[in-house]
Parts: sequence; structure tokens; C-alpha cells
Amino acid sequence: MTARPVTIVEVGPRDGFQGIVPFIPTERKIQFIERLAATGLERFEITSCVSDKAVPQLADAKDVIAASQGVPGVHGQVLIPTASRARQALAFGARSLAYVLSVSESHNRNNVRRTPEESVSDYAAMIADLPPGISLRLNIATAFDCPFEGRIGTEQVLTLLDQLIPLAPTAEIALCDTTGKAVPDQVGEVFDAVISRFPEVRSWAVHTHDTYGLGLANVHAAWEAGVRVVDAAFAGLGGCPFAPGASGNVATEDVVWMFERRGIQTNVDLSALIEIAKDGACIPGASAGGRVRKALAGCA
Repeated sequence: MTARPVTIVEVGPRDGFQGIVPFIPTERKIQFIERLAATGLERFEITSCVSDKAVPQLADAKDVIAASQGVPGVHGQVLIPTASRARQALAFGARSLAYVLSVSESHNRNNVRRTPEESVSDYAAMIADLPPGISLRLNIATAFDCPFEGRIGTEQVLTLLDQLIPLAPTAEIALCDTTGKAVPDQVGEVFDAVISRFPEVRSWAVHTHDTYGLGLANVHAAWEAGVRVVDAAFAGLGGCPFAPGASGNVATEDVVWMFERRGIQTNVDLSALIEIAKDGACIPGASAGGRVRKALAGCA
């Protein structure tokens, strides 16, 4: 095995669940986190503090945050779109936050009802109020494509990051293919540009969707550019409610299979993960994706 392992962030409990209409019992969500942690996964996006009306599936954020803290080995981040939601997450006991804003104005207005510039100011205010010991990630949505504006230029991403990175240079930065329309050469180009421009950033991550079947190829392109943190959702669950047409995340089991076949450590038990993915695909209202689950387990 190579000495350059990849870190997988399991986002199924947030991104994978958020678009499912029938409410998943909180106890069931925690069971999935416990089982996924037992496979060797350590980093999770466990929930999001957002409007209960906008995303009813995540109305139990407080309980999920509290319960996940009792799961051994789990480092759980909470997605937050505003400084006020960050305060809520911290009040619920969160110790790791992932702030999200979009490159495109149309998507940011649709998602959080403000311009990207207003989100930058809000992010700065949030950082100023953060207590010690809180880990921080910055999720840059529509970094490659916007459902309303189309393909996003690399310079647009760089211009936004020019404003954001000096505010918290130690934050992990994730570039997100919100619509799943990115292609591998574009992913490589954008990551080459940002990694070169911002050498002070210690950790870059990639978040892909598999709408057009290129989620895994885009993960590989990001890896080749130097990215070592990958978001994925078991059973390929997910899809952004605020990005019309976007399908699920790249499947965690697909990511594990690809890297292990390349000789790159994931420290994840693929056989155990497949069994959990089979159950995830059967959640009422879920739309599952991925290929490895079907190839190895014969699951329809």
C-alpha cells in the first residue's frame, strides 16, 4: 500500500438523508452512524442546522449531534449556512462546523437568501465569535457548475477564495460539484489553480455528485491534483434540494473500491460497508446510486 492514504468523509447522514421525504427515525440514523463507524470510517457529516420547514428530515439535529458524540471514533461535522445557525449548532454541542456558501449568486440566493458577498461577511462574523477548539471546514458550493448559471469559471472560484481564505487560513476547504456536471479535466484544472494560489491551505477536499456518472472520475481527478479528503455517501444517497436535477453523492463503497484497487489505503472494511449500503438503498423514499454495491452484492 502507498504511504499516502485518503480520508473519506461520510456525508450520508446529512447530504444522503436530507432529501428523503419520509422521516427516518432518529434512532435509525444513529444506528447507521454506528455501523458505518464500525467499518473504519471516522469522519462524518452527521447533520445540518437549517430551517425545519426547508429540510424537515434534519429537524432532529440536536438529538443527532448529542447521540453521535457517544459513538466511539466518530468525528462529526455539522453543516451550517449562516452564523446564526453556527451558534445553534454550538449550543447543541457541535465541535466541528462546515460553513457552506456558493460561488454563483443565483444558487446562493436560492440556498441561503443572500449574495455570496453577504455570506462572506457572515462567515467573517462567525469566525470572530468562534470559541476555542472548534474545527472548521468551508464548503464552496457550485465550484464547477450552477443549476441556474451553468459552468463556473476558475477565476470566479479564485476570486471568492481570495476573500474567504485569509479569514481562516487553517480551515479545510472543500470544492463541491453541486450539480454533478463537472468533468475530470475541469476538476483537475480548478484544483491545480487553487492549490497553487493558496499554499497556506493545509487540507483540500472534494465533494462530487454522480448525476452524469462522473462522480468517481472526478474524485480521481481531484486525487491526481493533490486532494486527499473525499466526501461520499453510502449507497450513493443524496441530492441537493436546492439544485434542481442533481442526483446522489458519489457512493462511499465505490470510492473505497477504487482507491483500494489502486493500492491506496482507506482503512475501511468494504465487505461490511456493502451490507450497510444495501440497507441504505432500502430506506423508504431513498434514491440510491453507485455501482460496486450491485456488482459485489447482486443488489437490485
